[in-house]
Amino acid sequence: MTKQKMFLRMITASLIRRRSRMLVALLAIAVGGTILSGLVTIYYDVPRQMGAQFRNYGANMIFVAADTETALTMDAAEEAASVIDSGDLLGMTPYRYETVRIHEQPIVVAGTDIESTKITSPYWHIDGSYPASSGEVILGSDVAELLGLGVGDSFNATYSTGDDSDSDEPNLGVDMKVSGILETGGSEENYLYMSMDDLNELAGEKDSLQVVELSISAMQEELRSYVEQISENSDAVAARLVKRVTQSESTVLTKLQALVFLVTAVVLVLTMICVATTMTAVVTERRREIGLRKALGASDKSIIGEFMGEGLLLGGIGGLVGSVLGFVFAQLVSVNVFSSSITFQPLLIPITMVVSVLVTGLACLLPVRSTMAIDPALVLKGE
Repeated sequence: MTKQKMFLRMITASLIRRRSRMLVALLAIAVGGTILSGLVTIYYDVPRQMGAQFRNYGANMIFVAADTETALTMDAAEEAASVIDSGDLLGMTPYRYETVRIHEQPIVVAGTDIESTKITSPYWHIDGSYPASSGEVILGSDVAELLGLGVGDSFNATYSTGDDSDSDEPNLGVDMKVSGILETGGSEENYLYMSMDDLNELAGEKDSLQVVELSISAMQEELRSYVEQISENSDAVAARLVKRVTQSESTVLTKLQALVFLVTAVVLVLTMICVATTMTAVVTERRREIGLRKALGASDKSIIGEFMGEGLLLGGIGGLVGSVLGFVFAQLVSVNVFSSSITFQPLLIPITMVVSVLVTGLACLLPVRSTMAIDPALVLKGE
């Protein structure tokens, strides 16, 4: 039998003989490994999860005309957006604003891509439904209250540029129907929304937009990088971040990651305390055994090596168990908090095992070093 096999047999036999105490230490290490693995998984997956959640609060970037002399067109916006990774760009919604008259009241109309608003403005609450056919519109709740219109009501909208005031031909306008009432609690309630085709029919075609909203799955630093690239590559488009969304996302993410780090550190410290307490009790129980071995010629190095071997073996087993349970823990947190699953990271298994072994080794260091102070003569005399 080789020395390595003999050493392994000695430490496993010692662990089995004191399985009740060692089980407590193993559970502490496994719990620490579970929290470590789970929270590290969450730590690195939080940006994606938080990004998905914050996309529910609307677009995080807008395109406007670079200057007053340059018109913002959809072609220019699409060209500017080409620098954004296709996997990051979730949606892009154009807006053209015109003023029309409804019931003799001037109302600001926003022509847009209705389907695209479901991606860039998922927070919209529609009482009724989104327009399903030409001639259907969404009224902001303030506009609906002003006009006295509800879901299903029809009305006539007219548009005039003001250039044909001397014309004898009246502007008959276009008949439209309210498919839904928009409630957001914000400025969106002051507009009437219709498809771009309907606005072109009502106000005439115009290759000019006021703004294009973009929803991008990226962190603030990446968004700033995209803004810089667009500024360098496009003369017609100016990109701006929606600060109320991007700054809130960055602030929440930073605090959440700091909390995860703090909780992980606290749990690892508690794990060290539990393991150190258990090992101290084991060393105290085995004082006579240690004294006898020293009297028979065993060196302090060999005794320390055996105790450290027991601790490190526990650390490795606890880390392995913890890495598996940690993924289960992270999955439960992700599903219940963010309503989405995470992918298993195989690299976390060796990382968790290594950290668990290091934590256990540090916890065992002080109790094990106390074996060097044991005097065989005093111990064997029963003092």
